Amino acid sequence: MELEAAGLREQPFPTHGKPLAVVTYDSQRAALDVLRETHEHPTGLSLLQGPALSGKSVLVRSFIESIDDHCAVALVDGKGLNTTDLLLAVLRQFGYDIDLSSANELLGLVRVFALQQAASNVPPLLVVENAQELNPGALRAVCELAQLRVRTDSALKIVLVSDRSLASVVGAPAMEAVANRLLHDFHLRPMTRVETRDYLHEKLVAAGSDFPTFVFPSAVCDRLWDASGGWPGIIDRVALQALAKAESLPVGADTVEAATLPGGTWHDDFDGREEASAEPPSPPRLVVTNNGSVVREVSLDKPRLLIGRSAHNDIPIDSRFVSRHHALLVRHGNTTFLMDLNSTNGTFVNARRVSNHLLLHDDVIAVGHHRIEFSDPHATTPGNLEGVELGDTVVMKTLEDVRSLLAQDNAALLPAAGEDLPTLRS
Repeated sequence: MELEAAGLREQPFPTHGKPLAVVTYDSQRAALDVLRETHEHPTGLSLLQGPALSGKSVLVRSFIESIDDHCAVALVDGKGLNTTDLLLAVLRQFGYDIDLSSANELLGLVRVFALQQAASNVPPLLVVENAQELNPGALRAVCELAQLRVRTDSALKIVLVSDRSLASVVGAPAMEAVANRLLHDFHLRPMTRVETRDYLHEKLVAAGSDFPTFVFPSAVCDRLWDASGGWPGIIDRVALQALAKAESLPVGADTVEAATLPGGTWHDDFDGREEASAEPPSPPRLVVTNNGSVVREVSLDKPRLLIGRSAHNDIPIDSRFVSRHHALLVRHGNTTFLMDLNSTNGTFVNARRVSNHLLLHDDVIAVGHHRIEFSDPHATTPGNLEGVELGDTVVMKTLEDVRSLLAQDNAALLPAAGEDLPTLRS
């Protein structure tokens, strides 16, 4: 159906660019309160999380437009950014036109700018969208910036925005500087059925409709709510499709097609489908064999486990084909990450040499002539690998611990995990 035939002057549900009207509901209004409090708090740093198409970008931009022009704001898309790219993006948003290649120089410039602004009682605001896709070096830079202070106040207010829960990122020991400042850990919720009706009708009115309830009757609004899960971005797409398919008004329920619905970011640790009192899954089992004979069985019930020839290892393997410290297993949630520690003869999973690998149930690890069978029915499956790039973030601090252990055992230190950033002090 053409817009004019529907009594509309403009597209009510644009899927790109600035929306015709910003229509908020309870959860979004609570999110705006979180953003305001973060901006006003002396040490404000908060997380804003919600699945794709939950309206985070619209909220953030609406909030930034409401901030006093005297406050410098950097809104950065963190997708795939390394340290240098992140700092360049921040500085350009703060108004610098620079051509520096050193991460140290860039970090120093951001540091000076933030401290100067904060000393003038106008601390800048940094908002990082897609924060879950920053690489480990960029996350360390965020930690460095989070430690900047002028007297007792933070020199830079920070909001990290993500399509997935950031609990595992902020909970990593290496992210302590962010965790210590955390003011709000906010997760957007979808609209209720009633909020969806109001949302649709207000959008139609903004586009020129005099009779929005005739265009989308209550029954159709309810069907759109069912099809979209109540998420604003999905509602826009489903409603736009229904309008396009309709041949006359009112739009019929048969024009509404259900969309693939995302899970809420608060479901990462517990999705509500199991009883809260259910027993936690048992830890993975490791069965070490040599020439078909079982050497030992180990339960992976701690965050990390070292494999190697030295007696200091959690799984010592006395073989000249195994390096003194050969490989590291890191456990986080239902994920087990294997990292080869620059071993001489390499680490293999299912006969393929790896430098790092996300272990799946029944994987077989080979070190020298020994085999280690990994058994964990609850392990992350191949169809559910979204977000595993954050494994590096989870193990950053663990690797530092391993380096210390290797040094104590007179072994070679592991190579540095990323760029050498200066430590900033107040």
